[in-house]
Amino acid sequence: MSALGDLGWVAYPLEGWEEISVMDERNTPMRTYQVCNVLEVNQNNWLRTSWIPRGNAQRVYIEIKFTLRDCNSLPGVSGTCKETFNMYYYESNNSNLKFIKENQYIKIDTIAADESFTQVDVGDRVMKLNTEVRDISNLYKKGFYLAFQDVGACIALVSVRVFYKKCPMTVRNLAVFPDTVTGGDSALVEVKGLCVNNSVEYDVPKMYCSADGGWLVPIGRCACRPGYEEKRDACIRK
Repeated sequence: MSALGDLGWVAYPLEGWEEISVMDERNTPMRTYQVCNVLEVNQNNWLRTSWIPRGNAQRVYIEIKFTLRDCNSLPGVSGTCKETFNMYYYESNNSNLKFIKENQYIKIDTIAADESFTQVDVGDRVMKLNTEVRDISNLYKKGFYLAFQDVGACIALVSVRVFYKKCPMTVRNLAVFPDTVTGGDSALVEVKGLCVNNSVEYDVPKMYCSADGGWLVPIGRCACRPGYEEKRDACIRK
């Protein structure tokens, strides 16, 4: 698994969201983006990241860590408080877009918390941190923007990490297969191996890189040249 990029909190609060420094339960300071407009109806608050280059990845994963307030622990917000928020993306070759229309975004998912916190947790400085991972596949432009839409929840977005998966370099049947970025969806990426030193192709060596970053179906092989013998994935002189 290899990191494509860490946002490092490069984001643009478009409405409602605020960047705030808080202390966690270990008294460690951290920066978060928060919104908690739970008393008013029809909330529509957006937080957008900077442009994220995708490199060679066709499929990327987004890991978000966040806290969310239990609506039942907030008095007088019946009907206006929500316990979910939405995540979107927008593909673009332009790394410097200042404005993206709401209807241009593609929805990734509605995000809910496994654990929500109450006023008691706030008093005890207990962070009930949720972690969710989603993915985007079949990307084809140079990069993309992520956006988070609040519709009336009390949320603190603590961390956002974007990464891709790859099949790591390996040697199989005396052939070297390089680091290979996985394909989109469940597609297998065919990779031809390069024979190790002092060996030649006996039958064209190939393997397939799966969507989860594993090598599959080794085919073909290389063979040591005359005067050399195979030992620990290498050809050494006899």
